[in-house]
Amino acid sequence: MIDLRNVTKTYGPVRALVGVDWRIEEGSVSVVQGSNGSGKSTLLSILGTLTRPTSGHVDHGSFGRTRREVRRNLGWLGHDSLCYPDLTGRENIELAARLWGADPVVAVGRAVERFDLGAFVDRHVRTYSKGQRQRVALARALVHSPRLLLLDEPTGGLDAASSARLQGVLEEEGASGATIVIVTHDPSLARGLGAAGITLERGRVTVSS
Repeated sequence: MIDLRNVTKTYGPVRALVGVDWRIEEGSVSVVQGSNGSGKSTLLSILGTLTRPTSGHVDHGSFGRTRREVRRNLGWLGHDSLCYPDLTGRENIELAARLWGADPVVAVGRAVERFDLGAFVDRHVRTYSKGQRQRVALARALVHSPRLLLLDEPTGGLDAASSARLQGVLEEEGASGATIVIVTHDPSLARGLGAAGITLERGRVTVSS
């Protein structure tokens, strides 16, 4: 499991997280909910080793003891898609696959099928809608079949059909044994996945399930 004990994160006088305790079972699907500014994205950044806690301890268990080890097992989606705008969707996915040592042809074929990218995959990303960029970013995060998948507002910009498709993909990833943590304002996604998790308010855990 991933074990967070008394995790606190401060930015000067601002306390983004305060004494967070949370255990995430390996192979589970978990959600982090809360209002804007409650510390959700900060918590995800700490889980993804992008940010170090000011105090407290994070044990990533079998995912690794060092940041390098954890990142080898990590698939990440943040607020920004980080897709290269002057590359096509296909080229973005192929690049990610090569960086992870995966077969780019297989990666693109699977991504097109899972996220219905065929109508725009060969256009430059700068011509995409927000939802189209999000779908390519999600596909890119999964090219190496990560054991730990961290998603920050993955349904942002997605229409109802794309959100349903995403839920199906996440169900597949969970069934294959991936550990998934989702920050979301979308309660329907949490309900659809049958996910437990925590609710934050002003950096503190107010609900744990």
